Amino acid sequence: MSSYSGSVEDKIRMLPPDLREEAMHYIDELVKRSKRTSPASFRCVAEGTLAELGTRYSSLDLQHKAMEWRELRSRVRPDR
Repeated sequence: MSSYSGSVEDKIRMLPPDLREEAMHYIDELVKRSKRTSPASFRCVAEGTLAELGTRYSSLDLQHKAMEWRELRSRVRPDR
């Protein structure tokens, strides 16, 4: 197990040039990762676009229609 004594800069200076470059690349990736913010919450862009259908169809009607579409798709594309 490696020791944590000494500065990162000193340890990087002790590396041969090719490993020094690799270490710098790794550190850059760690910095990028640390700057990432948590992903934004999911936002449905299409939300509400079919609201007018709610007056004509119930959720049960839509479930039945979705099942019909799945069955039709499985007949048309049996490999899926």
